[in-house]
Amino acid sequence: MRHALITAAVVALAAAGGAWTASIIAPCALPAALMAKIAPSRIASCPALAPAAVDEPRAVEPPAVTVVPATEREFVDRLFVSGTLVAREEADVAARMDGLAIVEVDAEDGDRVKQGQVLARLDRTQLDALLAENDAATKRADAAIDQAQSMIAQSQAQLQFASDDYDRARKLGGGVMSLSTIEQRETAMKTDQAQLEAARNALGLAEADRKSRDAERQELLVRIDRTEVKAPVAGIVSHRSAKVGADASSTGEPLFRIIEDGAIDLEADVPEQSLARLAVGMPAELKLPGVEGVVNGRVRLVDQEVDKASRTGKVRIALEDVSHAHIGAFASGQVELARRDGVGAPATAFEREGEKARLYVVSNGKVEERQVKPGIVDGDSVEIESGVAPGESVVARAAAFLRPGDRVRPVPEAAASAGG
Repeated sequence: MRHALITAAVVALAAAGGAWTASIIAPCALPAALMAKIAPSRIASCPALAPAAVDEPRAVEPPAVTVVPATEREFVDRLFVSGTLVAREEADVAARMDGLAIVEVDAEDGDRVKQGQVLARLDRTQLDALLAENDAATKRADAAIDQAQSMIAQSQAQLQFASDDYDRARKLGGGVMSLSTIEQRETAMKTDQAQLEAARNALGLAEADRKSRDAERQELLVRIDRTEVKAPVAGIVSHRSAKVGADASSTGEPLFRIIEDGAIDLEADVPEQSLARLAVGMPAELKLPGVEGVVNGRVRLVDQEVDKASRTGKVRIALEDVSHAHIGAFASGQVELARRDGVGAPATAFEREGEKARLYVVSNGKVEERQVKPGIVDGDSVEIESGVAPGESVVARAAAFLRPGDRVRPVPEAAASAGG
């Protein structure tokens, strides 16, 4: 019994000595529990035996949202329009005589002409011949007038002589001259009176013939003048159909079309709900095909009638520069309806429900919902008529996960773009 106890003690002592020795030579090879008993100070040097660090709880950061400041700026309300370029007033120029050939054309498309300027000439050969015939007839009428006047003068002289002769015979009476002689002298006086009256009638006929020739000449001059096709108004020739050799007609296609004063309008159809917002004099910027830059204009006419089928009305915008405008071409542009200063935010910041709108503002790290009244939409920005003050931080993009009172971390849009 004693021997067994002595043996166990020796074994334990040997084991303890071996463990102590191992703790010095290779401490990290021993179990952690044993190291804690025989060499607790060495446990820290063994990563595998060191107690795991306890993670301390960290504060959760609020989500980041991109914000932009509500800024004051100028807003311009514009209405897009498109349509066709038309002449403000266009004059059709036709021949005023039928059946005469065109012998000369003096104007082309695009020419600027003055009022009364000759555009084309018609053949006047036949009219010139009639004018020459009239000249001859006028001369004959003048000769007939001269002859009638001579006859009147001669008849007056003969009548005066016959009248005096008859008066002398009548005073002398039958005692000196026979009754037949007195009757002869009376007959001669009456004959001379008749000749004078005939000469006067001849003069009247000659003068009437002269007036007729004058009227005939006047008519010929008018017809000759009409062989010159003239511009009734000043402006720009928009179309020429006159061709040399063709017969002119007063009822056919006009020989020329002239844009009066060169004035051109953009005629556009506008929805009825927008028609009431337009007013004469509003400025506009137009884009013409093939023309760089914009052409300025102003609203000249707003139609008071709305088409029952299309529910649109017509508006006319006068172009200030028509040098590159062509009748019938398509054009588009924007009419400036209003211009004012206001507070604005990006259009993406708004949530709309029908006519209502809201956006989110970050104040002191918390989300606030604002009911706002949107105004002019100018590009990517929307005017805020009420609900937000200048400088407030507006959430740039409305998100469904945001709720009033949520804590967020506002990130300026410039910083968010740079970080992304």
